[in-house]
Amino acid sequence: MRDKQTFSTPIPTQWVGPLLLKGNVVEGEISVPLATFETPLWPSTDRGAGVSRYSGGIQVTMVDERMTRSIAVRAPSAAAAYAAWQRIEAQFDKVGEIIATTSRFARLVKLNRQIAGNLLFVRVECATGDASGHNMVTKAAEAVLEWILTDQPELSYSSISGNLCIDKKASAVNGLLGRGKYMIAEVEIPRKILRRMLRTDAEKMVLLNHEKNYVGSNLAGSLRSANAHFANMLLAFYLATGQDAANIIEGSQGTVTCEKRGEDLYFACTLPNLIMGSVGAGKGNSAVEDNLERMGCKAEREPGENARRLAGICAATVLCGELSLLAAQTNPGELVRTHMEMER
Repeated sequence: MRDKQTFSTPIPTQWVGPLLLKGNVVEGEISVPLATFETPLWPSTDRGAGVSRYSGGIQVTMVDERMTRSIAVRAPSAAAAYAAWQRIEAQFDKVGEIIATTSRFARLVKLNRQIAGNLLFVRVECATGDASGHNMVTKAAEAVLEWILTDQPELSYSSISGNLCIDKKASAVNGLLGRGKYMIAEVEIPRKILRRMLRTDAEKMVLLNHEKNYVGSNLAGSLRSANAHFANMLLAFYLATGQDAANIIEGSQGTVTCEKRGEDLYFACTLPNLIMGSVGAGKGNSAVEDNLERMGCKAEREPGENARRLAGICAATVLCGELSLLAAQTNPGELVRTHMEMER
C-alpha cells in the first residue's frame, strides 16, 4: 500500500480593496484576499471596490441563515408516511431537544417535509454558530433519524442524506427554503462615478442586465440564476478563507438587480445560498487563519457573528466583481482587450 501524502499547491493570492461596507453584519473599510489563477479577477474586483468607496459604501443585509440535512425513511405506504410526518411535526420541541444534545451550537430552526410514494423526506434546518455546519447538522440529523426509527418502528432507514438538503447541487429548494446565509449586497452609484470609474451609464447597465442576465440566462435554462460570474469571486474567496469550495455550485445561484434612479444606478446582488463559516475552515492552515484574522473574522464575538461578518464581506466582494465585469461588457471590445493585456 502506498503511503498517503498531502501535496501543497499554492494558489496565487492577492488582496483587493479596501471595500467600504455597511449593514447589519459588517461595517467599515475591509480588504479581501482572493485566491485564483484567473489574474484579471484581481484588478476587476478591485475596480468595484474603488466604486464602493466613492459611492458611499456597499450596504450588506443578511436575510436568513440555516444549515440543512434531509433524512429519508421508508414507510409501508404513503398514508403511513404522512401519519409519521404528523407525529414528528407534533413533537417539534422534542426534536429540538434531541438536536441540542449533539452540539453546543446546533439549534433547530425548522422542519420541512416531502413525501413521494411511501418515502418520507424530513429536511432538518439548524442554526450552527460560526461553523458552516455541514458535519454539525449531519450529526444532529442522525440523532433525529435514530429517534424516529425507535419511536415509529414501522418505518425503516433509507438515507441519512436524502438530497432534499440539497448539498453541492443546483436546485430550487435552497433558494426557497434557505441553506447557508441569505445575503444581499447593494450600492447606489452616482452618474459621475459610473462614467469616470466604470466608463458606462445607468441606462446601459440596466439594459445589459436585462438582456444578458435575465433573457440570456432564461434561454440557457439557468436555475434561479441571473448573473454574469458570481462563481469567479466565490471560488477565489472560498479558497482564500478555507471554505468547502464545492459549495459554490449552489452559492453561485443568485440574481443581479439593476435600476436607473435619475442618472444614478442602483445595483444589487442577491445570494440566497451562501455557505461558509469562520471556524473549521482551513483547519491548520496558517495562511487561511491569517486571512480570517486580518478581515476581523476571528475576534471575540457572540457565536455566529464572525461567520455572518465573513458572509457579508463575501457578498460585497461578489458585487464588486460582478459590477466591474458587467460595466466592461457595456463597451464593445473592452472585455477581450483587458483580458489579453492582463494575462500576458
